[in-house]
Amino acid sequence: MSNTAMLHNIAGAPTEIGVSPVSIHIGAEIDGVDLTKPLSAQAVEEIRAALLKWKVLFFHDQHLDHEQQLAFSRQFGELTVGHAVFGNVEEHPEIYSIAKHRKANRYKTGEKMEKPWTGWHADITAAINPPSASILRGVNIPPYGGDTQFTNLVAAYNGLSETLRGFVDGLRGVHRFAPPQGADTFEDYQELLKKRGQASEHPLVRVHPETGERALYVSPSFLKSIVGLTPRESEQLLELLWEHAVRQDYTVRFRWKAGDIAFWDNRSTCHLAPSDIFQIDADRQLYRTTLVGDVPVGVDGKPSNSLEGEPILAYAAE
Repeated sequence: MSNTAMLHNIAGAPTEIGVSPVSIHIGAEIDGVDLTKPLSAQAVEEIRAALLKWKVLFFHDQHLDHEQQLAFSRQFGELTVGHAVFGNVEEHPEIYSIAKHRKANRYKTGEKMEKPWTGWHADITAAINPPSASILRGVNIPPYGGDTQFTNLVAAYNGLSETLRGFVDGLRGVHRFAPPQGADTFEDYQELLKKRGQASEHPLVRVHPETGERALYVSPSFLKSIVGLTPRESEQLLELLWEHAVRQDYTVRFRWKAGDIAFWDNRSTCHLAPSDIFQIDADRQLYRTTLVGDVPVGVDGKPSNSLEGEPILAYAAE
């Protein structure tokens, strides 16, 4: 167990896990646990508390199979189907394959201008109840490249001026799945959206249901417009907020190794999947599970509105 955990033991009540922060605002490494086995109730609560504080947790040398990942995930909540739009791993409905050439990547076509927030997102915020958390397991990892970045949306909100916080507290934004640039010729993508499309109106500032913290709930890949503003006003404000949310101050970059697990709070973070993996001749395979989430609530106490699609429910075997 880490020195951090031993210091905790000396200072007060015994702990079962070690928690080692990796940046000022976000990210902590967890040790002292074997995720291939059931956790004690105390370890579950300590991991949950660390997740709420540090927003994303990193576990090393945890070589789980599909069933073990599912068992670990279920200790923290009910599981959704692998992905509300893109499906799941065959014979494992609750697992989504994050492969280098997975279905979602087939629709990335054409040249587009890359901006600092391009690709950043919280998982499936187009749904009325986006997943509360995601758990990603690394299996095949390139020898270099392929890092994932995370940002703390609570710290980003707190970093706004008091005046701007007061303004965005009362705003709402429309999140939706939309075809990527150049994808209008891909009939199968359009068909997926017809069958499983999601769109919701969420508060621009979300009150975290467990901590009460306010998070700047901006998911650049899904958030399309701000309600009540003109298109130009919406565009300018969103770009300001997106650029602010992904400032280096609020982020952490995770370098993967086989057997690593990243566990993040989807209600208070955004993350950025790597694009450099397409510039190296190496495989990259990870597997994700997601926990059922609740309907976001704004500072005014009003919940989100569904515009299209159904809530993401817990998977139930037929």
